[in-house]
Amino acid sequence: MALTTFDHDSRTEALTARERDVLQAVGRGLTVAEAATELAMSEVSVEGHLRGILLRLGLAVTPSAPPAPGPPLRLRVLGPLRAWRGEVPLNLGPVRQQALLAALVLRRDVTVSRRELLDGVWGMEPPVANVVPVYVYRLRTCLGAGDGRRDSVIGSDRGGYRFAGGGVWLDSTRVEEIAAEAGAAKRAGDLAAAVGGYAGALELFRGEPLAGLPGPFAEGERRRLTERRTALLQEKLDGQLRLGRHPEVIGELSALTSAHPYSEPLAALLMRALHSSGRRADALGAFARLRHRLADDLGVEPSDVAHRAHQAVLRGDV
Repeated sequence: MALTTFDHDSRTEALTARERDVLQAVGRGLTVAEAATELAMSEVSVEGHLRGILLRLGLAVTPSAPPAPGPPLRLRVLGPLRAWRGEVPLNLGPVRQQALLAALVLRRDVTVSRRELLDGVWGMEPPVANVVPVYVYRLRTCLGAGDGRRDSVIGSDRGGYRFAGGGVWLDSTRVEEIAAEAGAAKRAGDLAAAVGGYAGALELFRGEPLAGLPGPFAEGERRRLTERRTALLQEKLDGQLRLGRHPEVIGELSALTSAHPYSEPLAALLMRALHSSGRRADALGAFARLRHRLADDLGVEPSDVAHRAHQAVLRGDV
């Protein structure tokens, strides 16, 4: 939905801080789902706030603008970079060109200067010539809907370029929308729905994010998105444990702790799962292995996260 334009007056002062946040988000043209993601709220909460705002301010609701004609553009970054116009796969060109696209897409609706693009894609080895405009031209042609509006996705703005994210489906954005809904379900006490939501978000990962793309920006985003996947996994597994599904998560946690041998949150979850499944000795063994790895490789002791799980096993807490 979209709100009609209104003049600021004393009526807005009666709104709570949260209601003003919602009003500003929707007033900027965000959908309910986008506003929910930005404000870390559930869509139901955003809609509830909107109804209250409309009643209090007497604002009318007008239909949102219809989508632009032509097949929708879809992009995936949670794996090798891929793009489709409708169901037709698009050829995104050489890897440096793809890396430049990723640098724009993952800062959607933000102007990125040519200098930032050069540093992010080429790092300490800039190209002989400034190929940024050439790559942008090729990407505009590739991503265009074929109706003459080829600069509608990547626009020029104050000496830089801006990727217009409206109407574009992006898997990393969808992950955050689903994760926000799962978080709302968790806070509401619906653990089964939360676990299902986190599992759905994880299904959108199709391998290493931005696999094969060069440059400092891609490397940083690859690390960030990988860490985000691990955090979502932890949320899902914690929910499964709270639901009493201990045996089904032990195998997954065992593999994860092998892949992330210094992760204390994952080790703590594994200890909980083993202990709750009646495998107390194995739970204590998991702590001992973690402690030895941290001491031998990093010269540190486990933090409170692992120690609390260890003490719970020693006390026999479930």
